[in-house]
Order: sequence, then C-alpha cells, then structure tokens
Amino acid sequence: MAASIALIPARGGSKRIPGKNIREFRGKPMIAYSIAAALEAAVFDRVIVSTDSAAIAEVAEQYGAEVPFRRPAELADDHSTTASVIRHFLEWADEVGVPVERLCCLYATAPFATAGHIRKGLEILVEHKVSSVFTVASHPASPFRALQLDEQGALRMVWPEYELTRTNDLPETYYDAGQFYWLDAGRFTASGRIYSDDARPLVLPRYLVQDIDTIEDWQMAELLHEILQRKGMLS
Repeated sequence: MAASIALIPARGGSKRIPGKNIREFRGKPMIAYSIAAALEAAVFDRVIVSTDSAAIAEVAEQYGAEVPFRRPAELADDHSTTASVIRHFLEWADEVGVPVERLCCLYATAPFATAGHIRKGLEILVEHKVSSVFTVASHPASPFRALQLDEQGALRMVWPEYELTRTNDLPETYYDAGQFYWLDAGRFTASGRIYSDDARPLVLPRYLVQDIDTIEDWQMAELLHEILQRKGMLS
C-alpha cells in the first residue's frame, strides 16, 4: 500500500545560526517541534528526517522520527534545493521498495507549524486533486507600492505606475510562509516542481509566520512562540 510520508530536511551546515536545526528553542531542539507536529497530525505512515549529520540524526530519533539513510554531502550544501532533497528521498524510497503516494516536506525550523494546519493541507490536496499545496501568508503592505534606493541614495518607487492607485484597488498578494509543502509524489517525480501550475494555498495568519535566519529572528521567534502557546494559539 502506498504511504503518506513526512519528510523533514535538516542539514548540518547552517552558517548564520550554527547548529540551527538542533539548537535549543524554548527548552527543546528546534527540530523537535516539527517532528512533534508531524506525529500529532496522525496522517503519516512514517516521519523521516533527511540529514547528513550524525548529531541531527541522533536528536531526530530521540524525538520519534526515523533516519533510515544519510543525505549525501553534495545535497547538503548552501546551494542544495528543497526539490533536490525531495527527489533524493523518493529515489531512495523507490530503491528500498517504499511506495509513496503523498509527501509532506516539513522544514526543521518551523516551530509555528501545527498538526491542524498539516491536516488541513492534506485535505486541500485530496479535495482538489492537485499536485501541491503549500503554506502562504498575505503581505502586510502591498509590494506594488514598494520603494527602492537609487545609486544616489534617493527613494524611488519600484512600480511608479501604481503611485496614485489606492491600496484598496491593488490585488492582495502572498508569499511562501516556508513551513511545509504537501506533494502528490507521482506528479512531483514527473515534473520535478514544488510550485506546480495547479498549486493550492493554505493561507496562514501572519502571526504564525516568522523567518528565523539571524539571532535576532531567533529571539523574536522564541518570544512570539511563548506568547502564542500561553494563549492557546498554536493548535
């Protein structure tokens, strides 16, 4: 029988925040939150971590995930794409005889991902029979009114044609929230694309979306996570 798999990519070479994937976040390794959300969702046959790191593998197994293979070094550097990591996993699954029907690629640094949203993403994938579903959030301000600096340091509109357009008349836009991607495994294998032409969004509230690329981001994320957990808004 074909399986539904949670795949959590977690390489060991983070530079801006060393050891990011297993660095302590509010008392637990960061990756533990993603593993817990996947297990709590109760829609997966297996929760698998793809890593090149023995330290990450040990922590992942401690918190209930499987690490049945090591990701090769050439797929664990700064230029490795999420699509290439997914493709490597699916090739491994094919080699060992694990048929995969649906795959949820859940980032290791997504402590705001919830079991409820993971289940909702699967519902959208199944209901609409699409190739992919991924988390997005709306821009807090319209990018059509974005500003940039010219060579002299003066402000210029990126799209001056919208200078006099009312904000209410501009289309709402969204950005990738970077939590997880649900994929139809067969269609992904055929196309190699995460952002499929028929992709559907799972729109998250902005308070659940937080980039964690710097120590300042990390500190802000911990504060926000504590507040949301205290108010019961992480379920």
